[in-house]
Amino acid sequence: MPRIYLSPPHMSGLEAPLVQEVFDSNWIAPLGPQVDAFEAEFATLISAPHALALSSGTAALHLALLLAGVGLSDEVLVSSLTFSASANPVTYLGARPVFIDSEPVSWNLDPALVVETIERKARHGRLPKVVIPVHLYGQSADLDPILAICARYEITVIEDAAEALGATYRGRSPGTLGWAGIFSFNGNKIITTSGGGMLVSADVAFIEHARKLATQARDPAPHYQHSEIGYNYRLSNVLAAIGRGQLQVLAERVRRKRKICETYRQLLGDLPGVSFMPEAPWGCATRWLTVITVDPAQFGATREDVRLALEAEDIESRPLWKPMHLQPVFRDCEVVGGAVAEALFRDGLCLPSGTAMGEDDLARVAGVMRKMAR
Repeated sequence: MPRIYLSPPHMSGLEAPLVQEVFDSNWIAPLGPQVDAFEAEFATLISAPHALALSSGTAALHLALLLAGVGLSDEVLVSSLTFSASANPVTYLGARPVFIDSEPVSWNLDPALVVETIERKARHGRLPKVVIPVHLYGQSADLDPILAICARYEITVIEDAAEALGATYRGRSPGTLGWAGIFSFNGNKIITTSGGGMLVSADVAFIEHARKLATQARDPAPHYQHSEIGYNYRLSNVLAAIGRGQLQVLAERVRRKRKICETYRQLLGDLPGVSFMPEAPWGCATRWLTVITVDPAQFGATREDVRLALEAEDIESRPLWKPMHLQPVFRDCEVVGGAVAEALFRDGLCLPSGTAMGEDDLARVAGVMRKMAR
């Protein structure tokens, strides 16, 4: 039987005519009308005042941190349970990430620990420069208390919504509530441009400055002149055309992701020791990936046993993100809490969740797991 992948790209058929427009116009170089249209359509879709298409979500976060004034020896609070791209750009600027544990309701950044950490650091006269809430696996963090404490101390909030396009937080899109938000269109995301990202903000001056820096910081002159250090971070006109086609099916993809999760619940929900990532009461999750935890004492096998059994049947699954405070590269960084993230990593497994999966594929995954249960 064919291999089942975790979350492969799913083209809609709407992308090809837009890409053909690019070829017909010979506008193959970076930038162009497809990029402009993609930015405008994306901003409208999530109700963001301004959007900037970039080469990756990592590039978007780097520019946001840079223009937030993050520099040498500054501290930035970051979710510990995340991919390293949420923390790496902090180090690009010579700053230090401070890793904050998750809470069990959404598995995202714990607001109580954020408040506690900021107030403790305020007493010592060393406030963090930025807080980065990460919205994991298609679900928003609880932003209101984080935004409130950051507003009180004038700390910038940059939302990492790379995994949460299409989700909601109290009726709004995660990524649009802080000073800046970043999104990813990597090949495994709910929509993809192969590789790419988006930076959004209500601050037009910030977006325009980021646009300049992302385009090698060229000054407005007929010759090449540079007053700032710039970056080659703009999105290709070809990839933007793919993104425009993908945007048109985002709502359909969200519905399918949620249906996949519900089907897994029906197929696996009665197994002892198997629990699903909860859906927090403050919003609607996309279920970008269906994520479970496996209690070995009840289920009779560990998360890793399940992963290996699936792999033996040519089915890809993946452990949850290894917390940043457990990563060798960040071993010297401060961590607040950590037990929740560590337990989720120990027991958590991401199941195949590609929107092109059929019911037989889902049954095939479930069948392997059911054979393992006590």
